[in-house]
Amino acid sequence: MNRAVKLIASLLVTLVCSWWAFRHTDWNSQMSSLKSANYLWVLPYFVILTLVHLSRTLRWGCLLSGMERVPFRQLNEASGIGFMMLLVLPFRLGEFARPLLIAQRSSIRRSAAMTSVVLERITDGMSIAVMMRVLLFFVPAEVPEVRYVKLGANLMFAVFGGGLLFLLFALKHQATAVGLVRSTVGRVVPTVADKMADIVDTFVGAMRQLPDRRQMALFFLYTVVYWGLNGAGMALLSRAFGPTSLTLFQAYVVMSVLVVGVMIPAAPGMVGTFQAAISVGLSLFLPASVVNGDGMAYANVLWLCQTVQQIGFGLVLMSLGHLSFKELAGKLGKEGEQQASMPSA
Repeated sequence: MNRAVKLIASLLVTLVCSWWAFRHTDWNSQMSSLKSANYLWVLPYFVILTLVHLSRTLRWGCLLSGMERVPFRQLNEASGIGFMMLLVLPFRLGEFARPLLIAQRSSIRRSAAMTSVVLERITDGMSIAVMMRVLLFFVPAEVPEVRYVKLGANLMFAVFGGGLLFLLFALKHQATAVGLVRSTVGRVVPTVADKMADIVDTFVGAMRQLPDRRQMALFFLYTVVYWGLNGAGMALLSRAFGPTSLTLFQAYVVMSVLVVGVMIPAAPGMVGTFQAAISVGLSLFLPASVVNGDGMAYANVLWLCQTVQQIGFGLVLMSLGHLSFKELAGKLGKEGEQQASMPSA
């Protein structure tokens, strides 16, 4: 029943976001833009997406190196397949894919690998929140959408900043942090307090296996490269749609808005939330007539390119690794059910 409610809720979010994104769309203008676009720009964009995948994979390897130096082939398989599963499975079950896959290809425990995934999320969240706040200083304040974007940046900073502070506190005061979880969560949901405390305890223990300074420096360098390539790629592809051609500055602002937008829980594939976020980002720089025509055409092609690349890489790596999508999805489904049930200890 719980999963059915979540599925219905995610589909409703997708429908609402899709309606909002396309409510003012000039369909004739969008179709005309799609027909006249210069799709030669798609080729270099796929090259950039490949570099994005490579930097993201190597970055994860840096975090895992404190536990084991995983060979690139195994690391690449777990990364490519994992991100594909994150995109196509509901309830964000794909979050468990990379830890499961890397545990099968190394001696790293799944709980420790999951810690690396969470640290990645916190780093990305903080990076985008800070980047957005800095970039918004240079966006004209009279644009109506700015206040919504600033609100999203502030919420993102609060969520990920709060998570980072708690982890730093727990790293130095592990027993106190575990006790705090038991005393606070226990008052609200007593049946899951012990389980959550055990998760925090395991998580903090895994954090003590962080890599050395060189690997951490490489991790942050790859983070800069990863987001730098993402924004540059979005600027590059926008040239296929003349009126929506973005500068690098504009592309990084739109990218930041997109990251905030796709954090909204929705149906698999990010349909609706993706286009809505791009629409808001473009509205900061372009008139509504352009956003509702060429802008939405750009948003749809951008979404399609990223989806094809991510699923394509995953399927190729899954085939090379002789893996079954059905079997892997089943394991992740069971993992999700265990996490959702959260039985008391």
